[in-house]
This record gives sequence, structure tokens and C-alpha cells, in this order.
Amino acid sequence: MVAADLLTRRPWTRADLARRLVRRGAPAEVADAVVADLTARGYLDDAAFARQWVESRSARGYGAARLRAELRARGVDSAVIDAAVGALAPDATLARALALARRRLPVIARGRPERVAKRLRDYLLRRGYAPGVVVHVVRQLTRIAVTADAVVR
Repeated sequence: MVAADLLTRRPWTRADLARRLVRRGAPAEVADAVVADLTARGYLDDAAFARQWVESRSARGYGAARLRAELRARGVDSAVIDAAVGALAPDATLARALALARRRLPVIARGRPERVAKRLRDYLLRRGYAPGVVVHVVRQLTRIAVTADAVVR
């Protein structure tokens, strides 16, 4: 009954649901049996959860490294994580990182000009983007910012 109630509210991973059931007072063996039964019946699917998670979180500006860490923390298997994150298109990742950095740049640029590139780099790395993508985006945007600053003066 508790598991069904939890499943009506939001999607769960197998590990998350088992932990929640134990936290709610179910013995670990019972929680594992319930999770196994729900999985066999098709109510729990870590692969579908991972695909949905990657799609929604990447659309909100998170990179592959961050998505992998979040799914690992939710108990999703490495092979399932690799398949879900592998579906991200590299050119779409670059475009998302560039759009995210463009939105964040005005806030970062308010500080000391010599620290803009470092702060933008750190921001993108925290969001989980690969170092190669970060370098490309930072170079492109700081070049634009420097050129725009020179034109204003």
C-alpha cells in the first residue's frame, strides 16, 4: 500500500524506493521483495527513470558529469547511466552550455574583469560540463565580452 502511494506521486528508482520503504518501517527483506515485485510488474524501471532524468535535467542546463553523479546517488546501475547519458547529443550539449553561460555572464561580469573567465569556467564545471566544452564556451564568450568592452570605450 505504501509503495503504491509513493509511486502515484512521482517516479522512483529501485534503490530510492527500497530506502524509502525501510525508512517508513518496512524490514529490508520486505522492501526488497516489494521492489522486486513492482519491477517485475513493470511499475519500476531504472532505465526509463534515467532517460527521463537526463532529458529533464539536461534541458535545465546540467552536463553529463553532474547527471552521472545524481543518478549514481539515486542508486542507478552504471550501465543504465551510461546508456541514458550517452543519448545526449554532443552538439546539443555545447549549445546548452553556451546558452547557460550567456545567461550567467552578466552576473559574473559584475565582478572584477580579470576573474570573469575563471568564474565562468568554475560555474560550468559545477554544472557538470566536460572540460573541453567549458574551454570552448569560455574562450568564445570572453572574447565577445572583451571585444564588446573595447567597443564601448
